[in-house]
Amino acid sequence: MKPNQNAALHCWTPLLDKDQAPGLLHSLTEITEVLRNPVEKNQNGEIDNDFQAQSFSLGSGAAGIAVFLAYLESSGLIPGVRQAAFDRMNRAIETVASQYTGPSLYSGFAGVGWAAEHITKLLADSSDDPNIEIDSAIQQYVSLSPWKEDYDLISGLVGLGIYCLERPGSPTATHSLELIVERLYELAEFSEDTATWFTPPKLLIRMQTDRYPDGFHNLGVAHGVPGVIALLGRICASGTARDKAASLLERAIAWLLKQRLPASANSSFADVIAPNHPSTACRLAWCYGDAGIAAALLLAARCTETKSWEEEALAIAQRAARRDPATSGITDACVCHGSAGLAHIFNRIYQATHDELFADTARYWLDRTLQFREPGKGAAGYLTWGMGENESTELQPKLGLIQGIAGIGLTLVAAFSDVEPSWDRVFQMDVPIGPHLQK
Repeated sequence: MKPNQNAALHCWTPLLDKDQAPGLLHSLTEITEVLRNPVEKNQNGEIDNDFQAQSFSLGSGAAGIAVFLAYLESSGLIPGVRQAAFDRMNRAIETVASQYTGPSLYSGFAGVGWAAEHITKLLADSSDDPNIEIDSAIQQYVSLSPWKEDYDLISGLVGLGIYCLERPGSPTATHSLELIVERLYELAEFSEDTATWFTPPKLLIRMQTDRYPDGFHNLGVAHGVPGVIALLGRICASGTARDKAASLLERAIAWLLKQRLPASANSSFADVIAPNHPSTACRLAWCYGDAGIAAALLLAARCTETKSWEEEALAIAQRAARRDPATSGITDACVCHGSAGLAHIFNRIYQATHDELFADTARYWLDRTLQFREPGKGAAGYLTWGMGENESTELQPKLGLIQGIAGIGLTLVAAFSDVEPSWDRVFQMDVPIGPHLQK
């Protein structure tokens, strides 16, 4: 299942051969059939609570499903889903236009706008711009100071920055990026040579405040400092607010690297740094863990052409790739905290480095993804962990991008096709696949 070694260095190279991975291709076909016309309740009576609550959203609903169908159509692996992609996207747009939603990337109107922009570029040639009102709403929102909401990727400033970066031709979105840098600067905790961001108790869910009543510094890409690092790298590459963004980025990376655990720990980083709590090893995942941190740091390094940061990122990634899977904490197949997320991160880093260690690791986690599939259960055979009643966790038949089969399907499309999976911008995994940097 090794890719063509003579492929151009700047192209996305299929990681798997369709003839040699029939099980994964069959799984992709089943995922497609479910997502052509998704329903809240499956044939076994199991419900996707997130889809039920946010049927329009990028993270859990129609917008994310539309992104999957659009990449599937673009890849040519399973043709004939173009109209289904536009149907799902239109459904999301209609919902956002007819009811109140918040601004966040994963569960609000910014995510629907991001998906509409991205899918239009991928599948359509349109001069219409449906996102002008979203641009203005976000600009007004991030003008608020002092900022009292989340700073993170899932629901805060970082996620809004991802939306704005998808709109390089919009002066309003560019101005919003400048404002986002200002808000991040205002929120930052500075020392002599570092900067970081604190998550106060009021922004935590109950199970977090029970354990960390005084709040914490978050080390996960989804909710913490690595997500800021990746965003600031991309902002620097865009040329927007470059001096302030670059200064924040340098200090944030200095802070992050100082949080390394001892070499004897199973991971390089903990999940959080909390007052009066010892830092302990973290699972291996995208949302929290070394794999997501390595991707975010490598993205920032490539965006700023900083070789020392790239070396640090690759050292973290290599250690994560060699980690004993028995200690990984992976118990389902989703992108957020499961095997598909690891498969895609290591595939992306392989594409950026052509190091076979990462290719082999990506294939391992793809195999593990298939092993989680149980035909006749869940959504296309997959049950993944999500939030149930009273903030308890339970296995659910999730359909969406972050915790469900849309995200699993996208990682399979990326493994089989030569279409670069730029959808991973919303996960801060989009490491440029050009040559190594020398700065």
